[in-house]
Amino acid sequence: MALIKSISGTRGTIGGKVGDNLTPIDVVNHTAAYGYRLLQSNAAPKVVVGRDARISGDMVRNLVVSTLQGLGIDVVDLDLSTTPTVAMAVPNEKAGGGIIITASHNPKQWNALKFLNEKGEFLSGAAGQEILDIAEKGDIEFAEVDALGRYERKDDYIAWHIEEILKLPLVDADAVKEKKFKVVVDAVNSTGAISLPPLLEALGCEVIVINSEVNGRFAHNPEPKREHLVGLAQKVTSEGADLGMAVDPDVDRLAFMSEDGEMFGEEYTLVAVADYVLKHTPGDTVSNLSSTRALRDVTEKAGHKHHASAVGEVNVVAMMKQVNAPIGGEGNGGVIYPELHYGRDALVGAALFLSHLAHFGKPVSFMRNSYPDYVISKNKIELAGLDLDLIFEKLKDKYSNQPQNTVDGLKIEFDRDWVHLRKSNTEPIIRIYSESTSEVTANNLADKIKADISELMRG
Repeated sequence: MALIKSISGTRGTIGGKVGDNLTPIDVVNHTAAYGYRLLQSNAAPKVVVGRDARISGDMVRNLVVSTLQGLGIDVVDLDLSTTPTVAMAVPNEKAGGGIIITASHNPKQWNALKFLNEKGEFLSGAAGQEILDIAEKGDIEFAEVDALGRYERKDDYIAWHIEEILKLPLVDADAVKEKKFKVVVDAVNSTGAISLPPLLEALGCEVIVINSEVNGRFAHNPEPKREHLVGLAQKVTSEGADLGMAVDPDVDRLAFMSEDGEMFGEEYTLVAVADYVLKHTPGDTVSNLSSTRALRDVTEKAGHKHHASAVGEVNVVAMMKQVNAPIGGEGNGGVIYPELHYGRDALVGAALFLSHLAHFGKPVSFMRNSYPDYVISKNKIELAGLDLDLIFEKLKDKYSNQPQNTVDGLKIEFDRDWVHLRKSNTEPIIRIYSESTSEVTANNLADKIKADISELMRG
């Protein structure tokens, strides 16, 4: 059981002791800190709230809404929604911010509060730290009875979100409708079931949905990775579908499956979408340090430059704005398309991918084979008892002849291979990502670094 308080929000497991887990007291405390900071910053005293379908979601939503009202903040409650939908609703409502109740890809016992600013974007590190400081001090003043916040429920924002996607010039609805794609969707028992199918149907697709009950009782590990999507693969092949799509519980990550039941690769969601966007909108691209080199290859082939940011959506967005990138995101299936909004969005990713596929004119497996073939090995080490700074310094010395990047943890390049070590923002672990042109080499590189760590710590 755990409670992780970070600049990107508050995440933890439900139940247990106050301060050790995500209890009702912790929810109220951090919501109040967020709301109080919003009031102190003179932002509009209105917050948009939405949640995924987690079992604990309704309970947490009630606590969040009541706390905000108790501060004198008006609440626009989208209830069951998606992270990108809430993000888009914030500026549309002229709100001061937003709170998304979701633990993204974490299992059902987890939940979290994700905080947005008035633009519908995740808070900066400085703003997140201010909230943590306020929560720690607890010096918060609530509103008197005549100044309590108002409450409004709105259930039409997902439909509006879809309409805004269909208006995008690069979403070629006519071309997609002409293909009449058959698509199998794994909605992982959350709000993907009420958002992705309506979008696909509006694009003229035949849609088959598995794990469609919106009850938060995830049929499998909710992270959209190959080992968790056996049911999707079986359904795609048995139905003779053109492709499969899988999302995480809050619908900001998107993974595709080819017509043969093989994973397109969540790292390649952004690669394919960027390939399509760059054909129509010249510009640089951005992804984080742990994302595949394939995006760099595709970008350079198009005559542009790729930029690597620190891990975290807020860092990717900041660099995208800095270089005016028309497309960017994260290799976990997170597509950020500024023409719509600055946030990871599985829905717009799906629409752009299908537009690309319609013009490509060949099966999804052929498209995947058209891109450089890299494999990322994702590993982790428990952080308990490890001196991370010391580990990084020793590794930097050991590999001092190799190109290194220390913007976020430590990334070491070995010709076209690389390894990236960093402390997780959401779990008490060190993440070790490595990439090569073969799975064996990528795994061997990760194993070598783990062996180095063990040896260096013994020394």
